[in-house]
This record gives sequence, C-alpha cells and structure tokens, in this order.
Amino acid sequence: MALVTYILGDCPGCGGKNTFGNIDVYNTVVSLGCGRCSYKERRPLPPVKKQVLYLDQFFFSHAVRGNEPNFVAAAELIRKLCSWQLLVVPYSSVHEDETHQWKDSKELFDFIKATSRGYEFSPAYDVEQNQLHEAFAAYRKGEGTTFKVSRDQAFRDKLDVWDGYLRIEVGRYIGDIDLIRSLKAKAIEGLVDLFPGWRTSTSTFDQNVALEHGAAAKGYIDAYRTYLGRIGAGDWMAIVDSPIISQVVQNLMGHFGKDVTPPDALEQVMKFLYSAHFAATPYHDIQARMYATLKAMVKGGAYANREKSIQRLSGFYYDVKHISTYAPYCDAFLMDAPMAEIADQVGLEQRYGVRIFSRTNWDAFIAWLEGLTAGMTEEHKEALLLAYPRMKLPA
Repeated sequence: MALVTYILGDCPGCGGKNTFGNIDVYNTVVSLGCGRCSYKERRPLPPVKKQVLYLDQFFFSHAVRGNEPNFVAAAELIRKLCSWQLLVVPYSSVHEDETHQWKDSKELFDFIKATSRGYEFSPAYDVEQNQLHEAFAAYRKGEGTTFKVSRDQAFRDKLDVWDGYLRIEVGRYIGDIDLIRSLKAKAIEGLVDLFPGWRTSTSTFDQNVALEHGAAAKGYIDAYRTYLGRIGAGDWMAIVDSPIISQVVQNLMGHFGKDVTPPDALEQVMKFLYSAHFAATPYHDIQARMYATLKAMVKGGAYANREKSIQRLSGFYYDVKHISTYAPYCDAFLMDAPMAEIADQVGLEQRYGVRIFSRTNWDAFIAWLEGLTAGMTEEHKEALLLAYPRMKLPA
C-alpha cells in the first residue's frame, strides 16, 4: 500500500476503485502505485536540460511586495517555466545572509525558497574552496591556467532531473542581524571614503587587478598564520571559532602525502596563491576585475557625490560576492543596474557565457524567459502530464 499523491483511476492489480495513481517523481522516473494493495509501476521520463537563472535580491523584494506589475508578471512567468522543467532558480547562502537583514525577512525568504523549488547552490565558501582545490591540482600537474567550470563545483544535487512533489527545508544560523546591518553600512561608507584617493591614483586597470589578487592571497595566508598563532599560544578554541578562511591554506596542504614535510607543502601552497592558476579561479578573477572596474569608473568621474554613492552601492559587497561566486554556473543573471554596468565592463558574458540582465534591458530579460518554451517538444509536454497530471501546459 502506498501514499498516492495523484489519483488516476482504478488499480490494475487489485481492481480497487480510484486507488491507483502517482506516488512521486524520482529524478527521471514517475513512481505509481495503489493506495490499497502493493501493486506498483515505474514510468520513465525523457531527459531534461534546465537553464539556470540567478535572481538578485532586488527582484525578490519587488516581486514579494507586489507594487510593480512587471516584477509580479515576471515572477509568475518564472514560476511556470520552473514547473515546466525548463528553468531552475536556485537560492544561495548569499540570498540567506542578505534577506535576513530585511524587515519582513521571513516572508521574503519563504518567497525565495518557493521560487527555487528546493534547488540550492552550495554555500559560497564551498564554491570558493572547490575552485581553489581544482586550480591547485592543475597547478601541481603543470596544466594550463584556463579554469574549467563545471556545475558540480557549485551544486551538490543534480539540476537536470524532474522535480519531485516534496522538498525538505533546513534552516541555518544567521547571526546578530543588527550587528550585520551596522557592519554593512560602515563597510560601504569606508569603501566610498576611498574614492578621493582612487581619483588621483596612477595605477592601471591591470595593476589594480593584480593588487586585488595579491590582497586575496595575503588574506588567506594571514588568516592561517593567525590560526596557527592561536594554537601555538594554547588557545584551542581556535579550532572551533576561527573563520573558514583560516582553513584554506591547511586544506590545500592536504593535497600532499606524508612524504612532503609541512614546511615544503606550505611553500608550494604559498607559491600557488601568487600564481596565474590562482588568479584564473572564477571567484577571484571576477572579484578582482569588479573591484578594478569600480576603481576605473571612479577615476573616470563616476560616483562623485558621496551620499548618492553610498545609497547606490549599498549592497555592493554582497553583490560582488554572489556574482563572483555563482555567475559562472548560470545561464542568466538578473542584477541591479549599478552592478550590471560593472559586469558589462568586466565582460562577464564574454568570459563565462552568462547573460546579464537588469532594469536597463528588462525587455531582453522577458524575451529570454519567453524563448525557453520554444524548444519544448510534444514528448516533453506528454511527460509533464505524466509527472504532474493537473498541470496546465503552455499554449
């Protein structure tokens, strides 16, 4: 006897009236059974290839408020495309960090999770470290510096499968929200206060990119040294409460066997962190170029008004974080206009093949969404009705 979700009719096994139907969908199979006897069937579904869309926080906030019809209509179209197994809109740890700073955070995050249909990016720190491990392996083998992007670097679960009927949500500790808001505001003010110095700087774009890479490498090394210093001083709580960044160097040293001494392993890791292989990891490549692009824009006369700059760049650090972490694994990325301007100058689409959308090219965004149904075959439509019997198909 099974828990039948969709009743389809009488059971072929026991003849029970209206006891037979769909139990659930599992990856590429529909499981059917009877609510009265043990009779079961499995029916295969055709392969699917879903497009991946990242929606910036500003989209969700407008959509959930319902005060702008174009956002509401786009959200409904996205919902349909996801239900038709053509699109997936995963949520990320950055979504969660940023959302909980909003006044109505629960409503907003519930909306984000409902739109995602349970699909989730790996946490940002996992994606960052996955890239570093792959780049370090290539560095040690003497392979080229070109980084090979693959979905398994950013997703723990498969995307190109048919959605089941249920999803499980797991909460996460967020931290002191008021403190996070305060630190965020101070960080943006500190960023904008650097602008006068940037305007008189003589460094080139490439030099600024290199400086960002060097600062990132130094950040890993300094965090590791701080961690070792605490351990050396007998502060064993360092094992528990040290930031994740402090473990990056140690984890990379794990690539070596027992025949390599820790000092030699550390030396190789440090050389890697200042290598072209490190600079080519998407997370650091994009992040460095976005910061260098902002510097170039400021030097060229942009963001001259301090107060307006603080307002316009209020989410800059979060935006850089989610774009540099997740954009390489997306087919399209909807972001706010200031970040889209920077992303265009970085050449994000050319470098990683991700379409960039914002308010400034909203019509193109809607056209991209609507175009996803163009290749839907009759086989796919039939499979939709098999997997989700009450679904309304596209015209």
